[in-house]
Amino acid sequence: MEHSVGIMGMAGVGFFGMLVIGFLAGYVAEKAMNREHGLLTNILVGIAGSFVGGTLAGVLGLNYQGFAGNLVVAVAGAILLLWIFDRAKASGVN
Repeated sequence: MEHSVGIMGMAGVGFFGMLVIGFLAGYVAEKAMNREHGLLTNILVGIAGSFVGGTLAGVLGLNYQGFAGNLVVAVAGAILLLWIFDRAKASGVN
């Protein structure tokens, strides 16, 4: 059964689950990319990463659900976002 998710939600988790996933994904991405962020930045990077990762998973036809699935997708998306920001910064784009 497929259900739609609003812009401020993730499939299979509630609002607080989204915040926890955002923090965890942002924290893992921060450490993987050798960065130092604060709590709020980690949450925002992780939530943005979940949307990027979710979009890529959809394009690739990957199915994910629940806390663990959203966390994996969010981590992948957050790392990709930080990598893109690093490349943009290195090329002089502000």
